[in-house]
Amino acid sequence: MNDHPQTGSARILASSRGRGWRGLEAEMLRIPPGRTHISGTPYHRLGIHVGRPVRAQCRCDGREHRRLQKHGDIDVVPAGLDGVWEDDRECMILRLAISKDLLRQATIDLGRDPSEAVVPRFQLRDPRLEAIAWAVKAEIEADVPSDNLYADTLATALAFRLIEAGNGTSRPTNIGRALSSRQKRLLADYIEDNLDTPLSLAELAALAGLSLSHLKTQFRESFSMPPHQYVLHRRVTRAEALIRNSSMPLSQIALEAGFAHQSHMANSMKRLLGISPGAITRARN
Repeated sequence: MNDHPQTGSARILASSRGRGWRGLEAEMLRIPPGRTHISGTPYHRLGIHVGRPVRAQCRCDGREHRRLQKHGDIDVVPAGLDGVWEDDRECMILRLAISKDLLRQATIDLGRDPSEAVVPRFQLRDPRLEAIAWAVKAEIEADVPSDNLYADTLATALAFRLIEAGNGTSRPTNIGRALSSRQKRLLADYIEDNLDTPLSLAELAALAGLSLSHLKTQFRESFSMPPHQYVLHRRVTRAEALIRNSSMPLSQIALEAGFAHQSHMANSMKRLLGISPGAITRARN
């Protein structure tokens, strides 16, 4: 996804660009008062209002909508549609872009007709969709980003919930069984053998022969945590073992354990173990 909506004189405060995310892009924008034209794009867009209310008017898909736009209000603009938004004062918008391929796969996983179009929605209120959006916002604003497997999880959750919110239904309840012992062993071994490489939900799902929705639910049932948390725990465990039992520099250990850099490793270890790599090194000596 390389094309971006026109933002006029909008200021980008935070962005996912350059982080290697798949199927999802996010940016936090400060938009001046007045008229903003957003061109149609090849992907679906969500705009979540952040902060104090503004009086706004929007025109999209032949429809006009006037409203007092409040914190958490969500506008959904399908791929290919452009629109005009006009605000009476400066506002903050969290803009999310979801690839059509990701949304189509989520539609199939949910047993829906993939030909059903995403329709424009204005001032959508959905607590679960909003919670995912705030998690995305926290991620792009973080000094030390999480593993991209977490971004995969957020992207997939966003696609599923957008479809559910559009249809007023919830996900099927018959996918909560655990992985088979073979699937669990296969995934655990594969993750352990590839901790030093970027991992994605798609490849784990393919390995287990499951859809993304089934993988997420059954993985949590079997490992008592979602995939991104399990991988993070395994990386922290490997890093701790390498620090205690090798003379490798911490920067190299971070890469060997699959962290983006030494600071990422240090933050993760302090959060999960309550101790820093340096403290472990000093205790070893």
